[in-house]
This record gives sequence, structure tokens and C-alpha cells, in this order.
Amino acid sequence: MATATAKILLSPAEYLIMEREADFKSEYRNGNVVMMPGASRQHNLISGNIFGQLYVQLLDRTCEVYINDMRVKVSESGLYTYPDVVVVCDEPRFEDGYFDTLLNPTVIAEVLSPSTENYDRNEKFMSYQTLESLQEYILISQDAVHVEQYIRQDSEWILREYLSLDDMFQTASIECQLALRAIYAKVRFA
Repeated sequence: MATATAKILLSPAEYLIMEREADFKSEYRNGNVVMMPGASRQHNLISGNIFGQLYVQLLDRTCEVYINDMRVKVSESGLYTYPDVVVVCDEPRFEDGYFDTLLNPTVIAEVLSPSTENYDRNEKFMSYQTLESLQEYILISQDAVHVEQYIRQDSEWILREYLSLDDMFQTASIECQLALRAIYAKVRFA
């Protein structure tokens, strides 16, 4: 006879206690804790390359750029997540005195992985759109030269795509230029 297993939902406070002591990162989605898969070499190179370009351009400005480990809270959807790269240009606001959960990102960049691409494009993007501070969402393929830049214009999100290593695009909200050749530096495609 099969027995049903009850799924235990955690509160945000319980999740944060557990997450701050964990040896690995997990997202929080409406009471459920979802382990995050490890990243590939290409994923790490691309994330680091984007961080590097933004870090240099924002060094003498008030904006801050974080890579991989800055958790972002999306209150409307009950989501706590770890974007690959996140930029905040207003005074950073955090959930509490641990200063590890950002509430007001300006730009979020996600490197697409086979296991998370559908989620990043759909459910996660829908959640991110509820963040009033978010002005740009950037998706970067790790399997081919392909960058999608979603820019908030009033209540709409405008898509711009870049498909060539010779392309360069402007992040209007933080006034940075990103060269695809630099984003994909040292990345080898199958």
C-alpha cells in the first residue's frame, strides 16, 4: 500500500534561517525550497565576464554589481532567488541586518542553462516584472551567441536581441556598454 508524503512548506523566515546555514544555495518559491544546480564552465565564464565588464564601468559610480551569491527577494511572488549578475543603482535596500537579500535591483542578468531556461524565461521573468525597481532583464545563452535584453518602458517590456560577437549593447538604466565579444570571451561552443 502506497502512502502519501506530506510536503512541508516553510515560511520565508524559516527559509532564511536554513539558507544562511546551508552548504549550498536554494531558491524559495512560495514555501518550497528548490536546490539550485551547479553551473557549467561556460555559465561561470559568461557570468564572470558580464560582472567584469559592469564592475569596471560602475567602479566610480554609486551603482553596485554582485555576482551569483546576492539573493533577491520578490515580495509579490514569494520568490527568493540568486541571479547570476545583479546591479543596484539606488541606495541598496535589504530585507534585514544580514545585508544578503536585496530588495531593489535595477538590472538582472541570467545565463540560461538547459535545466532552468524555461523557468528563467517564463515564471521567473513574470515574478521579476513585479519589482518596481527592475529596469532591465538580460538573458544570455551559453550554447550560442545570443543575448536578449528586456527593457522596461512604462508598463511594457521591449525586447532587443543580439546575435553577433561584433554586437555591443547599451544598458540604458545604468548607462553601461556590453560587448558580446567580451561576454563570450574564452567560451567554446560545442
